[in-house]
Amino acid sequence: MTSNPYPLGLRLHGRRVVVVGGGAVATRRVPALLDAGADVLLVAPELTPALRARVDAGRLHWVSRRFVPEDLDGAWLVQVAVDDPIAAASVSAVAAERRIFCVRADDRTAATAWTPAVTRHGPVTVAVLGGGDPRRAMTVRDAIRDLLAVRLAPDGTAGRPDASTGTTGGEQAGRVSLVGAGPGDPELITVKGWRLLTEADVVVADRLVPGLLLDELRPDVELVDASKIPYGPSRAQEEINQILVDRALAGAFVVRLKGGDPYVFGRGGEELLACAAAGVPVTVVPGVTSSIAAPAAAGIPVTHRGVAHEFTVVSGHLAPDAPASLVRWDALAGLHGTLVILMGLKNLAAITATLIAHGRSPQTPAAVVQEATTGTQRVLRSTLGAVAAETLAADLRPPAVVVVGDVVGALDG
Repeated sequence: MTSNPYPLGLRLHGRRVVVVGGGAVATRRVPALLDAGADVLLVAPELTPALRARVDAGRLHWVSRRFVPEDLDGAWLVQVAVDDPIAAASVSAVAAERRIFCVRADDRTAATAWTPAVTRHGPVTVAVLGGGDPRRAMTVRDAIRDLLAVRLAPDGTAGRPDASTGTTGGEQAGRVSLVGAGPGDPELITVKGWRLLTEADVVVADRLVPGLLLDELRPDVELVDASKIPYGPSRAQEEINQILVDRALAGAFVVRLKGGDPYVFGRGGEELLACAAAGVPVTVVPGVTSSIAAPAAAGIPVTHRGVAHEFTVVSGHLAPDAPASLVRWDALAGLHGTLVILMGLKNLAAITATLIAHGRSPQTPAAVVQEATTGTQRVLRSTLGAVAAETLAADLRPPAVVVVGDVVGALDG
């Protein structure tokens, strides 16, 4: 006779959790552990680009090799995220000897702990165990999430599933949706974007999408990591386009999940054109762009009465003197409104020097917002003349948004 599991909420802040494996499953599970404040040790010979970015940002520790028993020294929990049953069994055997609970992605029946289907609404976390059936758990979880969205809405109606715009299952297979995931907080995805994510057969996700959204995917969803780490390794855009087309032509519903908004420096237009050329239907779900959300999260309005009546968003991924740059930095220097620069940290010194050389005062207020709307958000306030050096000294890293203009101090008391 199989006994029922005992539900328990683990307080993992500062406690060691070992994740064995560096593939798609680990990519989905690690964000929730980091969100819980766990001290994560990742053991794997290779990592996905998304996990590598978290290692580079200092969010977790990585040991680049196969598992050895000593990896569990001091561990409170281990998650085995490999598809090799022999390797997984060896890890869980060591965990059992040490009385450490073990989650196994390859075999739930051999695990001593299960990962529930989770939905989050602010401080409320609902975890559902489906008696070992992930599909049952996901179905119940989704019903609860819909109910909470309705009950928590001010007018009692917001968040209801929109039956007129889509249904789950095979009726709408063979299509692509470009979905903006928002700036970082998983709750900032739109209701429609989240609904389409729960219906997807395939999710093609960038590095900047909120990791907790991936943690809520059905276990049978194919997750394609299309991470683009700034100035590092990337999957060619042509290959991403082909993945979208191939999966859709094979009958799958594909969600292309992109950080921020699909069209704000997100290359969503290229993906739409590729799908259209192949005859694949595409829908676009706008997202909250970091160009507005990051300043707002730092207490900076991009416009403010009597301060700024305009704001301009530009990409800083190319230096001002780069032949391929389409940005008129000399013209931007003469504007009085707010300037928001995305992907500009690498070239920040050259950008600020160019703006000053063309007449923008070096005393103009400036700010850098790193990882906006997340628990690891950092804000640096400075001036145009000093912000590049201070950003370097503070070791601020992408993703980050730079704001230039008097609005930086508009809400200061």
